[in-house]
Amino acid sequence: MNHTNPLDTLIEQSRKARDNAGRALASERQSREQTAGQLETLQRYRSEYCERLQQAMRQGIDAATLDDYNRFIRSLETAIQRARDVLSQQQERVESSSAHWRQRQRELSSFSALESRRTQQEQQREQRRERLLADEMTQNLLARRPAADEYNPS
Repeated sequence: MNHTNPLDTLIEQSRKARDNAGRALASERQSREQTAGQLETLQRYRSEYCERLQQAMRQGIDAATLDDYNRFIRSLETAIQRARDVLSQQQERVESSSAHWRQRQRELSSFSALESRRTQQEQQREQRRERLLADEMTQNLLARRPAADEYNPS
């Protein structure tokens, strides 16, 4: 069968939609991982900076330097909170993209199941045609036999 039918078109469009949804999901996951990496870096940097503050306080530190440390640590904490918020938003986008991909996959599976049923029905029709043709040929052969063969006394 070389002609395109509407189901084949739907399957192709559904496959493309599923593939596009998969690429979008991969992109969202990659963005989430980048943000998670940035958050981890900020947290590590804050931890290191707090350790430096502790060392400076052990050695003695003036009030202006202490204020600078505290102000910088607060700005790191603000950046960390923003990164957490962005990470949370990106996780929601990943979940949404994942649900979208699953929906597209279910749609494609449904169309593929219909295509399988259609193919199976076509095969069954072809087998019936072949059986009918074989039966007809057998009947024609039997009809052409001379009547003497039927009453052959052996």
